[in-house]
Amino acid sequence: MTAPGHVLIVGASAAGLSTAEALRRNGHQGRLTLLDAEPHLPYDRPPLSKQVLAGAWEPERARLRGQAQLEALGAEFVRGEPAVALDAAERAVITASGRVLRGDAVVLATGLTPCRLPGQAGLAGVHVLRGLDDALALRARLTAGTRLVVVGEGVLGGEIAATARGLGLEVTLAGMGHAVLGDQLGDEIGGLLTRTHAERGVRLRLGAAVDALTGEAGRVTGVRLAGGELLPADAVVVAVGCRPATGWLEGSGLTLGDGVECDARCRAAEGVYAVGDVASFVHEGLGRRLRLENRTNATEQAQTVAANILGADRPYTPIPYFWTDQYDVKIQAHGLLSPAAEVTIAEGDPEQRRFAALYREDGRVTGVLGWNMPKQARLLRQRTLATPPLPPA
Repeated sequence: MTAPGHVLIVGASAAGLSTAEALRRNGHQGRLTLLDAEPHLPYDRPPLSKQVLAGAWEPERARLRGQAQLEALGAEFVRGEPAVALDAAERAVITASGRVLRGDAVVLATGLTPCRLPGQAGLAGVHVLRGLDDALALRARLTAGTRLVVVGEGVLGGEIAATARGLGLEVTLAGMGHAVLGDQLGDEIGGLLTRTHAERGVRLRLGAAVDALTGEAGRVTGVRLAGGELLPADAVVVAVGCRPATGWLEGSGLTLGDGVECDARCRAAEGVYAVGDVASFVHEGLGRRLRLENRTNATEQAQTVAANILGADRPYTPIPYFWTDQYDVKIQAHGLLSPAAEVTIAEGDPEQRRFAALYREDGRVTGVLGWNMPKQARLLRQRTLATPPLPPA
């Protein structure tokens, strides 16, 4: 395989930038272009719902790299130019301004688009949190109001609720699930996190669907639940999940399902790869297709994509991992944590809010969780979650 002369990366967040850096480390000396819809220099997303939202960090501190490091990469950054179409056969990307960019290899790293509630677009004071501008707009709103309703009991909703409580706001957390992060961690551990939020003063309205947003004079005034209860609000954050940002790829010739469907090498078509939140790939070790939405996956998958662009034949077989920080709780989750799994405490004590747990299905360990026990969780992972075997070279 001939190494590509020009690699075009669509999306310059963690996954896209990590791919570019891995290409340079692995010896790519050709052209490198990073196209991004946002005008900002590449920044990290996990701090947005915590340090940036709380005002503890100014936006510059969330940058992934400094200006000198970006210049040393020897890449062309095309910022503030959304991609609107791809011709996969020609490896050509069309931008919103009509510009056409072509690469010998194209990497898709466009991430996620937040889901919204009906009627949300017409009301001021209703927010999503995906990008830096979202975080700054919400931060400004939180300093001007006292009552926040967070819709969505997943990772993002839990982090925003915790941050807002730390700022002294009245916070109500509403969601369809019966426990905070219940879909990710199961009822037992999710129930403990739910108790933690309640102990910190968050009003919980779980197991209830949102019927409508209410407003007056174009500004949100509350959230009405399906049972009729009205939750008053000066601001509302909608954190009901995201979908892969693939709308611009309709008609591209790629297979689109839950993301851009790739093979085990993260290849979506000849010369076209996907990386990060948008990529659905075949995990050879698990024998199934996965799409992982977390920061660690973005940088790990980028290493495999870069190697394969340069001629390797390397399957991507990660042990999934994510983390969340809420109040003084630091949770690390390794492997696949199903709500249906049997959970046993391996070390520590949940009542002391410091423990490590094993998740088992059919008698086999499938996941490890650490609650304020990162080192113990890593050691348990090493003992119980062997890296899936790679095929012969």
